[in-house]
Amino acid sequence: MSQRQGLQQNQQQQQVQNTSSAQVLLSTIVEMPLADFETRLQNELLDNEALEVSEHDSADEADFMGNEADDGLNDSERENARLEDELGDYRTLDDVPDTLREAYNNRGEDNGRERQISSEDSSYDELYRQIGELPLSEHEMAIMVYLVGSLDENGFLSKDDETLCDELAFKEYIDTTPEEINRLAKLLQQFEPKGIGARNLRECLLLQLAPDAPARIVVDRYFDDLMHSRWPRIATKLSLSDEDVERIRHDISRLNPRPGSVLSEGINTSAPTVVPDFRVTLDSDGTPIVQQQRGQLPDLRVSPAFAETLVMHRMAKDRATQEGKALQLSRSQEEALVYARQKVNAAQSFIESVRRRHYTLQAVMEAIVELQHDFFVNDDDESQIRPMVLKDIAERAHIDVSTVSRAINSKYVETDYGTYPLRHFFSTQFTSADGETVAARKVKAAIQEIIAEEDKRKPLSDEAVATLLAERGLKVARRTVSKYREQLGIAKAGLRR
Repeated sequence: MSQRQGLQQNQQQQQVQNTSSAQVLLSTIVEMPLADFETRLQNELLDNEALEVSEHDSADEADFMGNEADDGLNDSERENARLEDELGDYRTLDDVPDTLREAYNNRGEDNGRERQISSEDSSYDELYRQIGELPLSEHEMAIMVYLVGSLDENGFLSKDDETLCDELAFKEYIDTTPEEINRLAKLLQQFEPKGIGARNLRECLLLQLAPDAPARIVVDRYFDDLMHSRWPRIATKLSLSDEDVERIRHDISRLNPRPGSVLSEGINTSAPTVVPDFRVTLDSDGTPIVQQQRGQLPDLRVSPAFAETLVMHRMAKDRATQEGKALQLSRSQEEALVYARQKVNAAQSFIESVRRRHYTLQAVMEAIVELQHDFFVNDDDESQIRPMVLKDIAERAHIDVSTVSRAINSKYVETDYGTYPLRHFFSTQFTSADGETVAARKVKAAIQEIIAEEDKRKPLSDEAVATLLAERGLKVARRTVSKYREQLGIAKAGLRR
């Protein structure tokens, strides 16, 4: 392979990684409610000197960004456009001197990988960052993001592959197989901290032990004895000396049985204050208007000082080319140039992700208001909420279903009559006997009504409730009745006497 081919391949790999990282960044910030996103943005400003608050910040001029408002990023977009014009083809590695290419390609070995996510961010952002470093397809990445979101507080992936497969199909509209889930789950188990993504405690400990570690045999073969501290029995079976036992016990005591706790250190677990991400009002003719709350979000731009470093280099390079010379840079100049490019690229990526977050959330909320129009124009009348699933919004907003799921996560909308989580407007739908689509909440209401009217001496079984629902034109399986009854906090028939 020629040097140029190697450079082109390296450049292509870098572009794939940058695209993957940008996708994960967008997925992460789209899922954040306003308060968390404000914190993330402030952390990004602290971490990246090339990212600045625009001098024409309008955060104090308007609390909301609505249909008629601009996106609050005009300054930064103009700045980015100016950079594109000034940098020209220097944005590719072909323009970088050989010594600078070497420094750029080896930057991770000397300085460590550039962190895109602050350690004070959401507890699992570090895992999302690691996803972005993998050469995954969008399909695989969406599954990996869901697997991370499915980890319990200990960092375990306790749900089985079949359950995760069903959840991805019904909640995210992602078609996959248990085999693919298992393959990607094993990939997740290679992440830091060690032990993350394990299916149980035994697997968690094994993931943290070297293949040839003596302690591995104890955890693998005699886990039950280990959990009950039956060391004499373990020692006998493995012919271990007292010194061997002590060493193995010491090694096992150093393992982390709850790797998820490492990611959660420093995270405030107190109940968060609900800050609405949207406000819906009615204009003079009764038309709903969606306003996206701005909070304390400032306008952003790329630092002119960092941009100037790149522009000056290009000008010097152009002059040298015109004179038929090669531009000579000192080692410190090369390092400064690489650092500036890294920071400027990261700033541009973040600014673009912020812009896309705004438009994604706006499109999702407008689609919700369009489908739930009767609710918003009738004083928040709950009876006017129609059946709606994620796919309905995805089709209207022209985005994928998994993005809709993340966009509505932990988000709230404020109206003149109350504040509602966006998930409040989504529900499973059933078809009645006459073909009418019925929301799941109406089925729940019917179940509650039937049980409230039952003979307390002879409580109705779930099967009997399903039969009575069918008589009302609602065909619902017994299992569904059981699930909804439990969600309503209603005990089984045998406990309702």
